[in-house]
Amino acid sequence: MNRNRRIFVIVFIIFTAIVILITIDMGRRTTAPWNKRRQLERALPTETDNTAADTLVDTTAAPTDSL
Repeated sequence: MNRNRRIFVIVFIIFTAIVILITIDMGRRTTAPWNKRRQLERALPTETDNTAADTLVDTTAAPTDSL
């Protein structure tokens, strides 16, 4: 096997492995069409009182004047 062919085979194998890994990663991050109802729940999990977990703003604190 000459040098150019060996380089081609190595680059081809590396490229194919990268494409396979990206495909697997995309497949894990996406939601199948028949699971679309559960997608929102996974993206924005809610607590038992039905408030979003990312709404952690303290509304009871007294306002401060920063002038």
